[in-house]
Amino acid sequence: MSSIKEKFNQISPSEFFYSNRDLAGFSNPTRSLYTAVREFVENALDACDQKGVLPEVHLIIKAVDPEKSDPKSYILTVKDNGPGVDAKHVPLAFGTVLYGSKFGLKQARGMFGLGATMAILYGQITTNKPVIVKSSTDGKTQDAFELLLDIQKNKPIIVKHTTKEVSKKGLSVSICLEGDYSKAGIKIRDYVYETSLITPYASITFDDPKGQKFHHPRFVKEIPPPPTIIKPHPHGIDVERIRRMIVESQFEIPNIDDVMIEKVRKDLGLSKQNLSFIAIMEKAKKKWKSLSRQVRVVISLTSFLKMDFEKLNKIRIEDIDMPNKKLFYWDFGDSQSKSVDMDPESKYYKQLTNTVQGEPLTTFLTKRFQRVGPTTATKFAEFAGFKPEKRMGAMTNQELVQLSDSLQKFDDFLAPDPSCLAPLGEEPLEKGIKKFFKPDFTAVVQRPASAYSGFPFIIEMGIAYGGEIKSGGPHVYRYANRIPLLYDEGSDVVLKVVNDTDWGRYKIKGEPPFIIVSHICSTRIPYKTAGKENVADRQEIERELRLALQYLSRKLAAYMSKRGQAEMAKKRANLYAKYIPLIAQFCTELAGKKKEPNYKKLLEEEIPIDSKKAIEEENQIENQ
Repeated sequence: MSSIKEKFNQISPSEFFYSNRDLAGFSNPTRSLYTAVREFVENALDACDQKGVLPEVHLIIKAVDPEKSDPKSYILTVKDNGPGVDAKHVPLAFGTVLYGSKFGLKQARGMFGLGATMAILYGQITTNKPVIVKSSTDGKTQDAFELLLDIQKNKPIIVKHTTKEVSKKGLSVSICLEGDYSKAGIKIRDYVYETSLITPYASITFDDPKGQKFHHPRFVKEIPPPPTIIKPHPHGIDVERIRRMIVESQFEIPNIDDVMIEKVRKDLGLSKQNLSFIAIMEKAKKKWKSLSRQVRVVISLTSFLKMDFEKLNKIRIEDIDMPNKKLFYWDFGDSQSKSVDMDPESKYYKQLTNTVQGEPLTTFLTKRFQRVGPTTATKFAEFAGFKPEKRMGAMTNQELVQLSDSLQKFDDFLAPDPSCLAPLGEEPLEKGIKKFFKPDFTAVVQRPASAYSGFPFIIEMGIAYGGEIKSGGPHVYRYANRIPLLYDEGSDVVLKVVNDTDWGRYKIKGEPPFIIVSHICSTRIPYKTAGKENVADRQEIERELRLALQYLSRKLAAYMSKRGQAEMAKKRANLYAKYIPLIAQFCTELAGKKKEPNYKKLLEEEIPIDSKKAIEEENQIENQ
């Protein structure tokens, strides 16, 4: 029986998303059109937020052939007045998957800057048309690019690049994609409407394919302060993240390519000679003191690989595993990964050790994490069972797991820094609710900053009752980092908290006219899917949501109680007005007199006192 050798291929990120586009919300023409709108609008708002610019966003959806039936090709364009993107970054930013500025730890609407490129990729897959990006960073000249994405190589192809004079800054992105507006239209209109509620400082205009214009002007003139980038908190770190941070903290192992080999040759004075491995090492020994750090590292690697320059040209260094004293490399000739053992007695081993092992544990903690000082770092090292001077790169897998577990369990780290968050604020949220729903009663609350898994978050919530709100409540409006969440409602943590609430306790019965607006802002929203539509029920987030809802529900209950008293007073007033004339008539007849007593004065002076009080009370609680 012959054994079949399995073949492993590395695919590019764009190929992966091409094959798994459902993950990012591009599962069908309806969802894809909605997701593409979301991604471009959110990027526009994020860009303006970062620079403190009051956003003006213009969304246009046009059918390529209006006579065709859905699904069909649409041109989707989003324009903004933000800072624009520098011309040299445009091809990579819009033609490469996982290229962007959202990998730092700060609050942003998107997770990785991934969605916009996914929308471009989806457009290219379905219509084979390039994306058109127009950008002006100075308000004088505009660079216009037509780009395609090379899926296999995850690289941009520049089809066309032109420049022209303009009079204002900003970015315009236009893609052609297959969509179904007849089904997606309601969601897209809801999305624009709900975005303008949670972003009251933005002016948003939407031109739909039917020629209708939906304009939502800003009604708040101040933009919240932009979030800042911060270092991660120790409680939010797993083993994989520690590994990445160790790599970031180390002196980078140079890539042994043509340029590097030429540099080594030049430093050794071997520009024109093809020496053997032994001759190269002899030359290096003589010139060692004058060699740069990079060249010393290449020579050290060469000493274990035992290769001359010609062979070095045909490999790529993959990993230096110091704990196991192994050097891994990829052999392009044989198309396979290989390894060599490193002799720890060699002087070159010491050179690599210094390069690879990186910072001591205490330095690593104070430099790479937020709010960790030298005293806390030393105290933690003792708690975790490590020497403070232990080098990070020398840690075995087992030690890294031990380190990660200890980071989660150590209680003396300070709470996460919430300066990386940009909540909307109670006043703008209340203004938005009153403008959009015109209720009789409104209450809002912003909870203090908390954290889950070391990621800071803030819960903001509003509740409104009566007025122009339709019955059948509670109607829940969910937001995360100022993004309206319109799909997958059933499995969201906010819905879970609302549905678990016993509204009868708060004097709310039947199908009342009331709404709840919930906003979670965090450096890392725990979405259940890459489609960013529902939030997982993390214990800490659920607790904060419950506390916010309980606080608002008590306010609503107080309003409902006073409203009930006011209604009873009005009913009494109506009752007097109905029966006093009858009683006056009956008394007159009983007394045998012809003239009735002047009961109208009684109605004017006595009864309205009750009614006025009731109306005043109602007005008071409406304005609370």
